[in-house]
Amino acid sequence: MTHRRHVLQLAAALALGAAMLPAAQAQSEPIKIGVILPMTGQQASTGKQIEGGIKLWQQQTGGKIGGRKVEVIIKDDGTVPDQTRRLAQELVVNDKVVALAGFGITPSALATAPIATQSKTPMVVMAAATSAITEASPFVTRTSFTLPQAAVAIAEWAPKNGIKKVVTLVADYGPGNDAEKFFADRFKLNGGQVLEQLRTPLRSPDFAPVLQKVRDTKPDALFVFLPSGQGAQFMKQFAERGLDKAGIRLIATGDVTDDDQLADMGDVALGVVNSHHYSAAHPSPANKKFVAEFEALNKFRPNFMAVGGYDGMRLIAKGLEQTKGAGGQALMDAMKGQTFESPRGNILIDAQTRDIVQDMYIRKVEKKDGQLWNIEFDVIKQMKDPGKSK
Repeated sequence: MTHRRHVLQLAAALALGAAMLPAAQAQSEPIKIGVILPMTGQQASTGKQIEGGIKLWQQQTGGKIGGRKVEVIIKDDGTVPDQTRRLAQELVVNDKVVALAGFGITPSALATAPIATQSKTPMVVMAAATSAITEASPFVTRTSFTLPQAAVAIAEWAPKNGIKKVVTLVADYGPGNDAEKFFADRFKLNGGQVLEQLRTPLRSPDFAPVLQKVRDTKPDALFVFLPSGQGAQFMKQFAERGLDKAGIRLIATGDVTDDDQLADMGDVALGVVNSHHYSAAHPSPANKKFVAEFEALNKFRPNFMAVGGYDGMRLIAKGLEQTKGAGGQALMDAMKGQTFESPRGNILIDAQTRDIVQDMYIRKVEKKDGQLWNIEFDVIKQMKDPGKSK
């Protein structure tokens, strides 16, 4: 209660100060957007990719919204939720940001939601994927995806393609719980059987013991969700334990065959069927332009985190153009219902849930011109978050 009262007092002081600024002075000042990302540690890949997407948006727009300069303040939270919350409070109170964005993992997003609510600061989740995040505050929206979207998509595909018995393996935190539940529920509804449900710790996982257990269980396939950054290590151990040679197919959410790490996985990843909302190989003209410009600027391939950051900036910018630079409830309202063509395809911010509606693609890892790519071969069009279906 003390913490909440402190946030309320600071937010009130901030609002009073802003109201006293002369209108002309406010218009001449830069628009500040606070972005909190894991730039170091196990999820550093997430921060690097989202930062790359933001940098591309800045390059393409000249870093301006409605003629006003935009100052993007990026802070590293090291994937520590208490640090995320502290940085968010500093950005709102001291830097007077008009919006908060980023949030590499679910606990960090949930830790910040009360600050967004109390200070009426819109919060754009560019990475974290637990379904419930947007329900934590009326000021939260999302440009990434939800794990139920990806899990249900692959659970629809698998039973139609010779997979009747599976073991599931997920990272033991919010998105993993979502992936496990929504995959299993839909897979069983479609006539499949889940033989075992296994979990690994979010930090420093050792996959060898659970993979041995999978091999002993002898399912048709192993369904996997792991956060961005763990896929290469997992694929290495999958091969070392001989699961690929034992005839156990690997199906996954697209985090596992992350574009940022595919090159490090080697041929063991070939043939892995997975479901996700973005592939650098997506064949649209908009994506080809995005990938070419992103690689020229950042010197690495964009992944789904990069497109979450890029689209998040576009969402905020379109909202601020509508509000003429005003934040708060007006900006939140201006982001609801937005629709535009992303490098991933058409997306919509659902006005009721404030969550993303998008195409979910079924892809297979293939080699083209000597490189591994997630090649799309099927799609579920304009999928809402199944976690919010009534």
